[in-house]
Amino acid sequence: MIPFDAGAPGSLAAAGEADDGAPADPFALLAAWLPGWDGAPLGPMTLATIGRDGYPAARTVLLSGFDGERFFFHTDARSAKAAELATNPRAAATLVWPEAGRQLVVTGDVERLTASDAAAAYSHRTRYLQVLAWANDAEMAQHSLAERRERWRAFDAAHPPGMLAPPPHWAGYALAPVRISFWLADDAGPSHRLAYERDGGRWALAALPG
Repeated sequence: MIPFDAGAPGSLAAAGEADDGAPADPFALLAAWLPGWDGAPLGPMTLATIGRDGYPAARTVLLSGFDGERFFFHTDARSAKAAELATNPRAAATLVWPEAGRQLVVTGDVERLTASDAAAAYSHRTRYLQVLAWANDAEMAQHSLAERRERWRAFDAAHPPGMLAPPPHWAGYALAPVRISFWLADDAGPSHRLAYERDGGRWALAALPG
């Protein structure tokens, strides 16, 4: 077991580990860091893909859920990130909890979800995000602020709450990690990082400087 101080803000104690050890399985630590999923989005994360020009491309999306092994997110299938994932289905995602002094980075392979899985996630989106999935397209972006607001108001009024189904371009994805990095701040000492990398059927673990 690699020493990992449970006295730091991002304590391992919640994972049921001894104060001086980190779990050999990163999913045990992920379960402690991420709340139980009831279908609602878990919060923002930065998603990085490989652009078709070879440069990395990053943006913030909602983490739709975590099933204990995979991270789920949803987007417009007409978007640049969807095209990038179709070309190269690999991505990295970063989640940050500043108040807890924690940062999580996962890198892995991405798989597109079924339409039924995507529809289930859509039903848990807020009304604003449901409308956004329909109304916020390339055509909308070309209009003035006043026109965009008017078009939004008209669409919202024409589709009462509870009546919206997912748009045909609504798509869901699952990110299965091959590398996972946990970063912890420590006001009384140096920050610290645990880096896990999948090696066949097991995980290799290394302690790195923060």
